[in-house]
Parts: sequence; structure tokens; C-alpha cells
Amino acid sequence: MSIMSDPTTLDGMVRPAKRNDLEGLTPTHRAEQSGATEAVLVEPEAEDMVQLRARVARLEAQALPRPADQAAATMVSGRFRSTGAGTQLELRVDVDGPRPLMRISGDFFQTSGATTNYVGSFVVETLTAAVTEGLVKLTGRGRFSFPVLSSHVEVSIVRGTDVAHTPGEATVQFSTDGGSPSASYLCAFVSPHFRSVQLEQDSVTGTVPFVSYDTGSLAQPPSSPARVLSVPAAYAEAGIEVQIAGAPDVVPAGAAGADARWNDAELHNAMVNHFSLWRDVPRWQVWQLVASSYVEDGVRGIMFDAGGAFQRQGCAVFHDAIKGEDPASQRAQLRTYVHELGHAFNLLHSWQKDLAEPPQPLGPNGGLGDLSWMNYVQNFQPPPPAPGGTAAYWAAFPFQFTDSELVHLRHGFHRDVIMGGNPFGVGAAEVDVDLFDDPVVDNSGLALELRSNRTFRFGEPVVVEIKLATTDLRGRSTHGRLHPNDGFVTVAIRTPSGETRTYRPPLIRCADHEHRTVLDADRPAIYESAYVGYGKDGFYFQQPGQYQLRAQYNASDGSRVVSGIHRLTVRRPLTEADEDVAELMMSGDEQGTLFYLLGSRAESLESGNRALDQVLDQYAEHPLAVYPRMVKGFGVSRDFKDLTPGKELRIRHANTEESIGQLGKVVESSAGDEGVDNITLGQVMRRLARVEAKAGNPQRATQVMDEMVEIFDRKNLKPHVMRDIRSEAERTKEEITRR
Repeated sequence: MSIMSDPTTLDGMVRPAKRNDLEGLTPTHRAEQSGATEAVLVEPEAEDMVQLRARVARLEAQALPRPADQAAATMVSGRFRSTGAGTQLELRVDVDGPRPLMRISGDFFQTSGATTNYVGSFVVETLTAAVTEGLVKLTGRGRFSFPVLSSHVEVSIVRGTDVAHTPGEATVQFSTDGGSPSASYLCAFVSPHFRSVQLEQDSVTGTVPFVSYDTGSLAQPPSSPARVLSVPAAYAEAGIEVQIAGAPDVVPAGAAGADARWNDAELHNAMVNHFSLWRDVPRWQVWQLVASSYVEDGVRGIMFDAGGAFQRQGCAVFHDAIKGEDPASQRAQLRTYVHELGHAFNLLHSWQKDLAEPPQPLGPNGGLGDLSWMNYVQNFQPPPPAPGGTAAYWAAFPFQFTDSELVHLRHGFHRDVIMGGNPFGVGAAEVDVDLFDDPVVDNSGLALELRSNRTFRFGEPVVVEIKLATTDLRGRSTHGRLHPNDGFVTVAIRTPSGETRTYRPPLIRCADHEHRTVLDADRPAIYESAYVGYGKDGFYFQQPGQYQLRAQYNASDGSRVVSGIHRLTVRRPLTEADEDVAELMMSGDEQGTLFYLLGSRAESLESGNRALDQVLDQYAEHPLAVYPRMVKGFGVSRDFKDLTPGKELRIRHANTEESIGQLGKVVESSAGDEGVDNITLGQVMRRLARVEAKAGNPQRATQVMDEMVEIFDRKNLKPHVMRDIRSEAERTKEEITRR
């Protein structure tokens, strides 16, 4: 059971001291604690603690010091919890059992009335062990999430005498480096798991939720024993208990018609309104939706709850991309389910760990060589000449997390792991543009470039074009994932005030299918357009002045390709209308979310939609009105799926007439040198063509595609770019005629 959901079972005897806690301590302690925060004993020792201390002392007399790794087979690992009143401690001991990490850690909580609040955490990463027949004593210096003087930690655990060798009670003593004790308390054994989380899983009609996979069904490394793994079983091997919360609900999808695809806006709306266990606080509870498919092909899953104050409480897997009853499909489903839940625990992709807080060392070949649930199968690439790719991954994957991921899951500070705690990848924003230094040697044969307008109006959504080109016209093969949403491109932004932040998209999608692109003389470059004005940290361009941007691309072979520094300027508002429009477009997270999602009819974003409507009502001729028009045009162009409180799927159908009107005005405003950028304009026109077809105007739809080619012809784009535009136009026409 979650410690946050059952405060009556939590108790303890220590808490961080404030100045009024210094009374009653010895003069030595008062001198040590002056001006500091300290874990101190705030209540007299109970009789059971006194008796246990006497027993521990007798057992210690028989103890012989041993290295911590020789504590194996002592059977004392697991989770312990203090009893009593006041401050409570959850203690985790990790010195034996499967894959012991030789660490102890813990979290402090404070009870006041009927409430329990988190106080802080600690971890001891280097241990000394003394073992006897009846006692295990572990000592070491702790690292704390808050300042302390008594950083020395000593844990004494009475070894179990029952048949199952269940650990007995544990005493925990804090003391200063000089040996002066400060706090001690008694913890009872609770569970062999280091943490417990409740999983609520709903599924859409027509999907078949994954149950289990026998790892012996297909070839696997000899060191990995064959066993049947479900999602809870996979996490149990990592020391994490995943409890299925109640009976899974089935979401009817009959009203969805042919379009059973879920977009970001619909998933966002479902998360906010229909996770029955959801609370606007950190909790060991997570929701997973088994949906049909995503709007973009190849996306297997998404951790969509990556915005707002309380993140990482929901994710989705897309059945159509991973379905199948054969062993290979079942194996892929297991990996996808475990992978997406890993993001909810705040685990980053294998190649992104250096952007975490604190930064984690990358595994082999920049992380692409990790044999982990958090790597992409097709992108697995150990250092050459070892083979990479899907077959090599499955031949070597032991169905487990890496050691560094286990450290995070078992011993990460409470807020860094619990759902609704610290934001996903917290700390990744506090970087410097110099993080992406030019490599000393670059034989990648690739070049990355950021491009955009040189100046933006205040409040204008900042969109950058990301270009990946080959410098070797003999040809280079890599993946074509250039959008920051996919996790292979990271953009650093230095503001006019000198602060440097990393752009972090609100939603994390896992497009982990094979997506190879060959860049050569015929196609020397590929392009992507990315809105980087709003992300998980809010709006990034809120002050006038000059900004510096630099990007890094993680290639398929592990190469890290860095762009030059791109400079852009946000101009000051010149008129009162400029100020009003900027305020309406940037006054809240809801507007930023709408720009990111390209529109949504979610009730949770109603005030943001009202603000954009006000721009169109009062400032229709303002140059920035093109952006609310685009958002509104996209938003009403698609059917919107809404999960009701009764778990029924309600479809709000598209308003094709309004969409055609809004998107048509966007095209008019952008056909010349003003309006949206070229890549976005192409996206708008392809959507306009599909809406025309949906409205029963197939001839007009094909005309829109012809107009798109004509508009870009007049812009004098490069031949290979025009070739791609013509190809996109023909594909869209074929799609329209097939309907």
C-alpha cells in the first residue's frame, strides 16, 4: 500500500530540526546545529527500542566486519517502516536478493493531524557490513536531499529466525562525523519490494491488453533464464511491486467510426478527466490506456502526462502498432508496456540520461548500446564492430533494467520517482549551450542546422526549422526523427538574461519503429518544423531581446551531431494592440498547450480557447491572428474523442465548414513572406485538403494540393525540397481518392 494513501500506518521519531527544536539537546549538539538543518531525536526512546538496543549490543559483540558484497544470503533486504508518532521513516535495504546494489536509502514524512507530508530523503551509496548469525550491521555516510550535520548512518537488522527468514526489526542511528548520536528510531519489516505502485489500466473496445510472455518462446541470451513475465513480474524483478488496481474498464469505441486514432489532445483530455485514482498530488498510482492507434503511424506508446505541476501519472500504448498473438508480437508488447511505465517512474530513454538531474552517465555508445527496457529495439547499437539492430538486441537482451536504472527505481529520492512528483527529466532545463560543444572528431558525415525567422513579434509562437544534411554525398543512412517530441533532437535556449534552458516538449511519444533515411546526392537533406515556444517549463520566449539556440541530434550509430548557434530576436511590442494580443496568447498554460496540440476541444482547455477566440474577435487583422486561426482550424477539423465519467466514448464530430474557413485564411496570410513558416504552411494545406474531402468536396481537395505546389514554386525552394513537396501532394491526392 502506498505510504501516501495510508498515513495511519506511518510513524517515527525524527524530523529535520528548526531553531525551536534545539532545546533539550546537549550543548555539543547545539553548537553543531547552529544555523543548520539536522535530523534530531525529538521524543524519548520507547521501552521496546531500549530492549532492542540491548539485544543488538549483544549480537554486535559476535560480529566480524566484512565487505558489503559479502552480506549476500543474509536475507535482510526490503522495505522497513517506523512506528510511533511524529516523523516517519521508510527505509530501503538493498544488500542481498536479486541484483543487490549494496545501498540503503530512506524517505522522511511528517504526520500532522490526519495529513502526512514528505520531508526529505537520503541514500548511502558505499556500505561497510558486519554480519553474525543473528545480526547485520550496515554503516556509511549518507547523501541527503536537505542539509544535515549528522550524515553518518548506521542500520542494525535482526536476522529472521522463522522458516522464511523474514528480517526482524531494524534500528537506524544518525550521528555526526565525530560520533555524536542525534536521531534513532525503530523500523519494522514491511515488504521485500523497495517500492509499491498501483496501476489502473483501461482499454478501448477492439484492443486486447497484454497479459504475459514466456521468455523461453524465442531465442534469448543463455544467462537469462526462461520465465513467464507480465508487466508486474518484470517490475518485481527490479524490486518494484506493481499492484493492479481493481477490474480494468473497457471503453466502448463503436461511435468512433473508421477513425479510431487518438491524438495528443484527446489523450490529454482523457488523462485529466477520467483517471479514477487520479488526485492533484504526488501518489504511487499510475494510469495506462490501451488505445487503438495514434494519429501518427509507428508510435507504439506515449507518456502523455508531462505537463503542469503534477506529471508522470498517465501513459498509453497503441494496440494496432504492437498487436499479435505470436511470440514475437507478445514480446514486443511486453517491452512497450514496461517502457512506457518506466517513463512514469521518471526514467529517460537510454541515450538521454545525461539530461537528467543529477546527470547520469551514458551507457555504451552514448546509451544506444544499453540492453534495457528503456532503449529502442531497432536503435540498439553497441560500439562497432559489434552488430546492432533489432535481431542483435533480442539476442542479447536479458529482460531487465540496467544497474543505473535500478538505482533510480529503488533508491532515487522520493520526489524524483513518485508519480506526480518532480517533472519528467527534472533538471534537464538547467544546462548551458556549451553542453553541446563541437566534437573533437566528427566523422558522422552529417550536419545539423537550426533555421527560423530572424525576428519574431512579441507573443508570436517561435517555430524553428531543423535541417539534417549529409556532408558525404556517397550517402549516409540514419533515422529521420528530427522533432524534439521523439527524443533524438535536443534544443538548448539561452535567454536575453543569460539563463540557459533545454526545450522539453509537453508530451513524450515513443515512435520506436524502424525509420531509416538515406541522405545522398539525390536527397542531401531532410527537414522538420518544431514549435519550441511552449513546453513543460512553460513559455520559453517571454522577454524581448536576443536568444541563442543550439541543437544536438543523436544519430543511429550513436554519433552526436551539433548545430551551430542560431540567433533570433523577439521584438518589443510597439502598440497597445501588440501588448493585448501577446497577453491573450501567452497569459496561461492552456494557450501554450493549445498551440502545442494544434487545437483541442477538451473542456480542461476551455479558458485558453476563449482567449484565442478573443484575439480573433477583437484583433482579426493583427498579424499574429494567423496563429489562433491555425489552432482553431486544426482543432475543429477532426472528430474529438471524449471519455465520459461513465467510461463511454463520446464523439464530437468535426466542424468542416469552420475549419475550411479558418485554414483558408491561414493559407492566404502565408502565401507570401508573412504568416506561418513553409513547413507549417505545407501541413496546413494538407489538412485543408483532407477537410475539403471530408466535407464532400474531393475536386476542391485536389485543387488545394495543386495550389500548394504552385505557392512553393513561387518561393524558389531547392529542387530536392520541391521534389518532396510534389511527392507529398500526390500522396495526399491518392489518400483522398481512396476514401
